[in-house]
Amino acid sequence: MEPLDTVIRALDEKKRVAPNGEDYWMARDIQGILGYEKWDNFEAVIRKARTACEGSGINPKYHFLDTKKVITAGKGAELERADCYLTLYACYLVAMSGDTTKPEVATAHTYFAVQTRRQEVSDQEKRVALRERVQMSNRVLAGTARSAGVTRFALFNDAGYRGLYGMGLADIKRRKRIPSKDQLLDRAGRAELAANEFRITQTQQKLERERIQGEHAAMQTHRKVGEEVRAAIKRIGGVQPEDLPIEEPIQKVKKRLAQGARAERLPLRNREEE
Repeated sequence: MEPLDTVIRALDEKKRVAPNGEDYWMARDIQGILGYEKWDNFEAVIRKARTACEGSGINPKYHFLDTKKVITAGKGAELERADCYLTLYACYLVAMSGDTTKPEVATAHTYFAVQTRRQEVSDQEKRVALRERVQMSNRVLAGTARSAGVTRFALFNDAGYRGLYGMGLADIKRRKRIPSKDQLLDRAGRAELAANEFRITQTQQKLERERIQGEHAAMQTHRKVGEEVRAAIKRIGGVQPEDLPIEEPIQKVKKRLAQGARAERLPLRNREEE
């Protein structure tokens, strides 16, 4: 096996998975893989990466978590040894901040760049899938609402938004600075989409389960369910949907994913000709 292949295999072997499903590495585990014999030298690289993270406007506390481990030294003496939890993004910054004359660092840079790109694509694919689920759920809710006697669907939908966001659709878009031509949920991230999916599905089920009839009663139900979802977010300390940042328009994400999938299917010769 080539030495650089050994680096990639070693990084794969040292990868760990957090309870939330995110990949992470321990700094001590990758120190030697990246060609650093002394912890002090590698710790300086981590500090440089942490500064780069902060400089890009991202909170480094999420990506770099210092810790200490107790190890047993000679004659049973216990010593504290510094270490650091590193997210995938943190590892990428560490590789970027390392000694570029070390072939191990260059290989790690490429490795973590590829891993980061895969994670970005995965997150985008999940967002697209969730947006499509929300659209389907909204169609089901519209049919149930129609059976309950709803005819003014703009007002019915606005009632749900008022419950979940604490304001109507027009005010939400102004607050988030979403262009009037864009649909709110086309600019929503996964957390915001998930909250709306729960609002929609629970409203649809409540209308059916309780056999609610009348447009006014259906609107009140929609608003009440939205309020309950909002209250649940508050109880667990989550960010309310009106305060979540807007995302890239979903159609642009779909187009980029489709182009990426098409490029992967093309033979190398055809890619070069494009």
